[in-house]
Amino acid sequence: MAEYTSEADVELAYTTLQSTFASGKTKEIAWRKWQLKQIWWLLEDNEALIQEALKKDMNRHPFETTFTEIGNVKTDLIEHLGSIDKWTADQKPNAGALGFLLRPTVRPEPLGVALIIGPWNFPFSLLLQPLIAALTAGCAVLLKPSEVTANTQQLFVDLIPKYLDTSAVRVVTGGAAETGALLQRKYDHIFFTGSVPVARHIAAAAAKHLTPTVLELGGQCPAIVTSSADVEAAARDIAWIKYLNAGQICLSVNHVFAHPSVEKKLIERMTFWLNKYNKGSDMTHIVNDKNYARLTGLAEKTEGTVQHSGEADAKTRNLPPQIVSNVKLTDSLLSEELFGTICPVVTGSTQDAINSINSLPRPLALYVFGSDQKEIDHVINSTLSGGVCVNGVLVHVMVPGAPFGGVGDSGHGAYHGDYGFKSFTHYRTIARPRPLFFKATNFLRPPYSVDNIKKLGVRNSAGMQRNWSLEKERAAVKRGLVIAKSLRLAKFLAYFVVFLGLADVGLDRRLGIFKPVRDFLVGLKSFF
Repeated sequence: MAEYTSEADVELAYTTLQSTFASGKTKEIAWRKWQLKQIWWLLEDNEALIQEALKKDMNRHPFETTFTEIGNVKTDLIEHLGSIDKWTADQKPNAGALGFLLRPTVRPEPLGVALIIGPWNFPFSLLLQPLIAALTAGCAVLLKPSEVTANTQQLFVDLIPKYLDTSAVRVVTGGAAETGALLQRKYDHIFFTGSVPVARHIAAAAAKHLTPTVLELGGQCPAIVTSSADVEAAARDIAWIKYLNAGQICLSVNHVFAHPSVEKKLIERMTFWLNKYNKGSDMTHIVNDKNYARLTGLAEKTEGTVQHSGEADAKTRNLPPQIVSNVKLTDSLLSEELFGTICPVVTGSTQDAINSINSLPRPLALYVFGSDQKEIDHVINSTLSGGVCVNGVLVHVMVPGAPFGGVGDSGHGAYHGDYGFKSFTHYRTIARPRPLFFKATNFLRPPYSVDNIKKLGVRNSAGMQRNWSLEKERAAVKRGLVIAKSLRLAKFLAYFVVFLGLADVGLDRRLGIFKPVRDFLVGLKSFF
């Protein structure tokens, strides 16, 4: 394994990227598309090497690597290539009457040189997906893969120069000390995926240069299994996400709140599904000795009851999922984000769960299992999290066109789709005033006149009324919702009638769809 990148080589990479961006090279749309397509071939040509590296780093099954990493990157590439022309085009703001006078446009501009620091849990996709967004936006990029997954890190060192333009994309390696030195430099954007403690250092370093950041973190993501839940489905999904990547996922269920009426059955069925999943040697292992010791240490301190556990192996860091019941909120297992295979189950009502969630830092995800819609809405409306999934786990992150990101301690900023493009982009307003505009606004310049104050008045176009009460506002909002729903229904019916009409025409009017409409119009005409 190669040594970390020397300080001299880091400085060379940094200055090269600065020069390249200053040259305007990365702003060319053709160059951006070319680089995105090169990433596709990097994946196509080296899929087996990627799977092999992650097998060595984490004992991860090739299927899991393809599902959680390679497939996600390819999907992102296709979306960005298909949308880049639209996303990068100049936009015309809705400027009203001033639009004619000012001729404004909003131009998406790349922020500049971006630093992307990747994590170890999904070391391949969570470095390449931000890279795809950054290249689509037109940035030059310095990549810092995680040193924890050393084989994947080396793969980046070998493949990035082979496929991408090294004048605009560079890879540097290093541990904590080297990353600290890396952060002393000024970047135009920093994208970090990892833990909260490291994120605090990233944010502090960025603040010195007023550098914008996206921080993709984690949090103690809870699952609430209510009394109305499909317990079998909840057990199956929770067991799956604790098995997937050995629970080393920022979106994994950290702990479960189970209603007393379903807790026993939930644990029984989770045990069943974990036994079903954990056959053979396909399960991903804990990434290193440090995290293995951390997890086993937390498990040894718990005052809960271990309901299910497999045979652990410290040598290979194989740590099968464990279910722990009778867990109190003060238990060691709830003292930090677990990021592993242990699954504590806390007995309590839905309101108990809400109170606990609101007493902890904001989670990246919240999972709710139940069939009572009012109860589900109450959970969502009473809490705040990066995302929510109802009667399922993880799948909310797969929604096309939706943002993925945290809130509070689970991060800030978002990416996926155009949200990633926007995070690396500055929207630059450009106005081209006509001479007529300056003639019409000449009164704005000194010497000022009291008589011209009336020209600065703002009309009450929102129809605000004095002494308007909260009760009246609530009634108005309710009326607005009713009108909006009625218009949506009318629109749907109109489309439906047109569809039936077209079908009728295709069937030589055998359905007789147009006849009642024609008779109605004839009758209406005769009435007048």
